[in-house]
Amino acid sequence: MPTQALFGISVAFSFIVWGIVAARYFWPVLRTQSRVHALRPLLILHSFRFIGLAFLVPGVVSPELPAPFAWPAAYGDLIAAVLALLALAGLQSKLGIPLVWVFNLWGSADLLYAFYQGNSVGLVPGQLAAAYFIPTVVVPLLLITHGLVFRLLLQDGGAATSRDSQRAA
Repeated sequence: MPTQALFGISVAFSFIVWGIVAARYFWPVLRTQSRVHALRPLLILHSFRFIGLAFLVPGVVSPELPAPFAWPAAYGDLIAAVLALLALAGLQSKLGIPLVWVFNLWGSADLLYAFYQGNSVGLVPGQLAAAYFIPTVVVPLLLITHGLVFRLLLQDGGAATSRDSQRAA
């Protein structure tokens, strides 16, 4: 089977499996929490996006990995990790939700751009070498959790928020 097909199958299966995990295990727990509490573990997960710097490490990736893919993917992920940490730190403040919006818009766009850029430069999966697992396992999880963050942001304060404010009154 061609390498591109194996890569595509791996990405597709990862989306399916992470979608099932998110629907079955993540969302049922997150939807019962206040928006701030539900966002916290998702932001912590995205704080690990520094792992994209692996695209710049010789020996982890092939020397033939195209720089027009590697540099934006690596530094876009690093920026997303920093934004996730900033949003996490500011979550309890008035800037918290706006910071989460900035993180989520940047992080989603970064991942989608990396897929686009990989396609446009003719990325061959073998050029990823040991970093092959990033787009095949990690990126689908990150995109799905970006979807969960958007869902939480578009809710009216989260499920538990109204209960908490009723108890406080």
